[in-house]
Amino acid sequence: MIRLNLTSAPAWLTLAPGLRLQVAPLTTALMVSARADPVLEGLPDNATQEELALAMAKAVARRAVLDWEGVGDDAGDAVPVSPEGIDALLEIWPVFEAFQTQYVAKGLILDAEKNVSAPLPNGPSAGATATARPVKGAAQTAPQD
Repeated sequence: MIRLNLTSAPAWLTLAPGLRLQVAPLTTALMVSARADPVLEGLPDNATQEELALAMAKAVARRAVLDWEGVGDDAGDAVPVSPEGIDALLEIWPVFEAFQTQYVAKGLILDAEKNVSAPLPNGPSAGATATARPVKGAAQTAPQD
């Protein structure tokens, strides 16, 4: 079952102790915009899956992150949200993983759920209900091995 969240209110994600991001809802418009990001389009044809994943996460974050807490410069002074700051933040492995898990993966899990097929009518995934009915008067033959 798909549960609809009809609110368009931003939410806070805690990615690490002392680090929180306020993010916009993960919408189709946001994902479509991220996929059209010039950085993604500029990647070479032979870019690795890892390079693509990082570039996509940064593109999504640049559109989704509205505010943050716990991000500072070398002197420890708070810095405002900026595209360069978001990119630098996602270069930190635990932050990247937490962002992927808590924000991006929700959309991917939903995408995977819609691609599920019914179990096969025989074999280890038996359980699908047959929908075909024999036609009256039609010859019925047993399968040949």
